[in-house]
Formats: sequence, structure tokens, C-alpha cells
Amino acid sequence: MGGTMTAESVEHRHPHWPVPPQDGYTVDDLFTLPDLPPHTELIDGSLVFVSPQRDFHSIVIDLLVDGLRRTVPPGFRIRREMTVVLDRRNGPEPDVSVVRTDAITGSGQTRYAAKDVLLAIEVVSPDSESRDRTTKPQKYAIAGIPNFWRVEENGVSGRPVVHVYELDPLTKAYVHMGMHRDRIKVDKPYSIDIDLTAVDEL
Repeated sequence: MGGTMTAESVEHRHPHWPVPPQDGYTVDDLFTLPDLPPHTELIDGSLVFVSPQRDFHSIVIDLLVDGLRRTVPPGFRIRREMTVVLDRRNGPEPDVSVVRTDAITGSGQTRYAAKDVLLAIEVVSPDSESRDRTTKPQKYAIAGIPNFWRVEENGVSGRPVVHVYELDPLTKAYVHMGMHRDRIKVDKPYSIDIDLTAVDEL
């Protein structure tokens, strides 16, 4: 049985998307625009909406957060999925960050400055491969974040593979320091030892 199509029903079928400013959005817009989906990022003045999270993505974040917190020294804290302000046109949201304790202002905090981040971690998803492998690490490096991890899924075992990078302060680019499959054991930004095979139990 057919129905009458009204102007209101047509409007519901075609959602209204905000028209970006001529020079793109700023970080201030990211925190003031109404009704943005959770975990929206700002990359080069454009809003980036996140696809539904895959199970691998979720459990690997849990594994890394737990592992990082086990040995975190005084002066550092671990945060997941918090916006890091790189400049006025870039506010990405690393999956996991190690931040300075003195940068924490309270439970209502929504962002951290790049200068207060010691390590940014991105767990690669199919919809974010280019951003996680190229765009974000380049921007993290330029902003001076000293350590970056890129986490990929091993297609055979389904376990995480962690690529570790350190910042070359002269070139403002990351240097690949190693690839870790079953265990990641590093001493920067502090002494870290995480059993990556534990993902099988999560």
C-alpha cells in the first residue's frame, strides 16, 4: 500500500550535512559543532568520521592499555581515544596515548596538546589504512611527538604486529626501530614489556 511522501519525509531520507567553511574547520569547531559522531577527528581542516569498531581493534587497544599501565612510571599516564591537538587544523585521536601527568586537568578534559604526548599508537583498520600508515605519523612527527607505534593485524595468526618508530629531531621524521610480533619490549618512552600473544585470551 503506497503512502504520501511529504516534504518532511524527504528531508529525513536526505540528512543535512554541515557545509565546511571555505578554509576548513578548526580544532575549536571540532569541540563546538553540535551532534558530531563520537570519535570524530580533524585532519587538515576536514572532519573524519570513524567507522564501527572491529573486534580486533577493540581487544588490541585493551591489551596495549593494560600492558602500558603495568609499568608506567610516575609522571606519565595512559589514555585511550583522546583528541591530540597538533595545530589549529589537526586534531586526530590516537587509539592509545602516553601523556604527561601534569597535562591532566580533570575528568572533563577533552584534549591533550602534542607537546604533552610521549607516545601515540594507531591500530590500523581497513577504513583508516592510509591515515594510520602515512598521514597521521607524518603529522605526529612534525608536531614533535617522540614515539609512535603502528599496530597491524597478522593475517595468519590474527595477532597484533607492532611497528615501533622514534622521532629524529633533526629531520622531524620517524625512524623505524623494529617490528614486534609475539612480545614488545622497549625502553622508550619508558621500560615496556607486553606479551602480544595474550590477545588470544581476550
